[in-house]
Amino acid sequence: MMETAKFTSKPISLVPHTLQKLRPPSPTLPSAFRFTQISLLDQNSSPIPNNLLSLDQTKQIHAHILKTHFKPTYRFSLHPSTLTPSLSSQAQHNLLLTAYIRNNEPKSALNIYFYMRIVDAEVDNFAIPSILKACSKISMIQWGEEIHGFVLKNGLSSDVFVRNALILMYTECGSLASARLLFDTMGERDVVSWSTMIRSYSRNKLFHEGLEVIKDMHFSGVKPSEVAMVSMVNLFADLENVQLGKAMHAYVIRNSADEKMSVPLTSSLIDMYAKCGNMGYARIIFNGFSQKSIVSWTALIAGYIRSNNLQEGERLFVKMIEENTVPNGITMLSLIIACAFVGAVQLGKRLHAYILRNGPRMSLPLATALVDMYGKCGNLGSARALFDSMENKDVMTWTAMISAYAQARCVDHAFDLFVQMKDRKVIPNEVTMVSLLSLCAEAGALDMGKWIHAYMDKQGVEEDVILKTAMIDMYAKCGDIDGAHRLFREAMFRDICLWNAMMTGYGMHGCGSEALKLLAQMERLDIKPNDITFIGALHACSHSGLVAEGKRLYERMVHDFGLKPKVEHYGCMVDLLGRAGLLNEAYEIIKSMPMAPNVAVWGALLAACKLHKNPDLGELAARELLALEPQNCGYNVLMSNIYAVSNRWSDVAGMRKAMEDIGIEKEPGLSSIEVNGSVHDFTMGDMSHPQIKRISEMLAEMSKKLKDAGYMPNTSVVLQNIDEEEKETALAYHSEKLAMAFGLISTAPGTPIRVVKNLRICDDCHTATELLSKVYGRIFIVRDRKRFHHFKEGYCSCGGYW
Repeated sequence: MMETAKFTSKPISLVPHTLQKLRPPSPTLPSAFRFTQISLLDQNSSPIPNNLLSLDQTKQIHAHILKTHFKPTYRFSLHPSTLTPSLSSQAQHNLLLTAYIRNNEPKSALNIYFYMRIVDAEVDNFAIPSILKACSKISMIQWGEEIHGFVLKNGLSSDVFVRNALILMYTECGSLASARLLFDTMGERDVVSWSTMIRSYSRNKLFHEGLEVIKDMHFSGVKPSEVAMVSMVNLFADLENVQLGKAMHAYVIRNSADEKMSVPLTSSLIDMYAKCGNMGYARIIFNGFSQKSIVSWTALIAGYIRSNNLQEGERLFVKMIEENTVPNGITMLSLIIACAFVGAVQLGKRLHAYILRNGPRMSLPLATALVDMYGKCGNLGSARALFDSMENKDVMTWTAMISAYAQARCVDHAFDLFVQMKDRKVIPNEVTMVSLLSLCAEAGALDMGKWIHAYMDKQGVEEDVILKTAMIDMYAKCGDIDGAHRLFREAMFRDICLWNAMMTGYGMHGCGSEALKLLAQMERLDIKPNDITFIGALHACSHSGLVAEGKRLYERMVHDFGLKPKVEHYGCMVDLLGRAGLLNEAYEIIKSMPMAPNVAVWGALLAACKLHKNPDLGELAARELLALEPQNCGYNVLMSNIYAVSNRWSDVAGMRKAMEDIGIEKEPGLSSIEVNGSVHDFTMGDMSHPQIKRISEMLAEMSKKLKDAGYMPNTSVVLQNIDEEEKETALAYHSEKLAMAFGLISTAPGTPIRVVKNLRICDDCHTATELLSKVYGRIFIVRDRKRFHHFKEGYCSCGGYW
């Protein structure tokens, strides 16, 4: 006779600190679930280890245990080497905890823990790591903190395994500060403790901190395990420094227990050299294998793809198959991810075709990676077709498609998909929200960004430091620097990325004084700024005309903080000096650089030459730029500007002909404005907008009011040898003026008008917008390619430094 029982595996929706209010989970199963009283032996009477228990088997056992009130009368055979006549109540609980965790049911595992607390069952040092792992899987740091308190009160904190599990829980939940505090206060650390901290810093891209832990581990005389060395090698791989990578390789050889390193460690070394751009060393290690595994093949092929040597990567893929090494799901996943990394859509398509013809089975992670690859390569049609063909989609699949739309700045498509995702009861994760916030940031869609922020508050989405950073970045890039600072001020935990997001925001808005105050605050709190911090601060000085302060800041970066200037810092200094008219000093900086100047450095000098009308030095900078990027039209346009200002129309014509000869065209100006949750794009002279008639009428009104206010069109910015009237007409239909006209007819009086422009705002539009802000009593906020301009009452926040 078949017995039935019921059991619910739904989590108890209560906060941990109210355990006294909890009730035991009902010992019932859904009516569709039936339980047969069987032992944990298969039909051939072979014992089933608990790590092989399926979810259904686990639920059956759980139902039976609840039914018998955890009395140790039921016989379990878990493993041939540990046959047990009966299990105690404590052992039964631990069995269920580990089985649920291994079946990826962390909430059910936490239910067991809550039940144990209610019935006052013993929670020992064997159960705690499983419970903490459950917290890690759902990023539930509040429950993890409560369990930490339980550990301290019950004298379990001296167990090194429990403390290691706590460190791992904190790092997985995004609280590296708590993990490090626990690590630093450990009386006893084993190699797992060190390995966990190294891996945590590596995964969070905190390479300097990871290196410090490696040094401390070495000086402490702790011999690294193989797992620890894999974590260390992965950290050096992310550093992408081949010299440090070689040193790590030597360290691994010295500390390996066996003469021949294991496959995971050797494969990690191959991956490290590939990420450092040294495929020669990667190939030597690979060739040293007597028996090449699928892991080593995968590491090498993915390395060639990431190095953009697609032909060799594909050749090795074919060779691997010829040598009877069949690629598995992990191999294909790694190669698809590598294709996404370099935008190799054609190779990605061929790998997709191979999967369809030959396998492996199209798993959900693999299909999601393909959607992501097509999205990152800009092939939205293929991404959406694959997405629509998938029957079972998880949150990562939805997020991959939303991210694809976000990368292509398809605002409406991304938000439509997000609404569909919510309608299907798919709960968005952190990556989903970051993708949407990043899209709002790039499009300047502040209203949508605020809606996302409100949605997260309403749904109780845990705002960890990554989400906080994305929100600060969104508010700053959408022109609301006060909103960004408010969020920054409210943040309970601030890592260096959060500080840098605020610093970069100040740089974009030209808030030089605020940036320097923020840097001083970091010093008072003993937070060490990194190279990105100084890039943001130097930009802020450059856009505020703080030349002396910028020079001092650069000196302090080198001498006080010991940071070696990168090419980006040199670019900031050239920009700082060039904007101030110190062109010769800026050029001397370039000549003193220990590395080759890049396009940003020469571009800053060329822009300064245009601003201060220095055609000779401008020509030098333009030649260097065209040698680096011959297809970039921007440099030709800037030189045309310089020639046009000097009325050298024959040189302007020569530049245009040179562009035509090599087949490049000037990038059209594009201005975007968000109105009522929709983003509207305008190009120069655009007549396609549904409301173009009203827009044209507003343009005419704007033109009349500007002239009444004393505005004279600056026709020198029109790079065509045409008469003045035609130039004035061309100026009136610049994309930003079209966007502003639409904003004036579409928004209520007093509402700030925000415009995002893909190019630098021209002199004429800048002057006109200053006057418009006074004439209409509106605040105009314009984000161009370089910075933000806040126009209010006839003045611009840039103060002429743009």
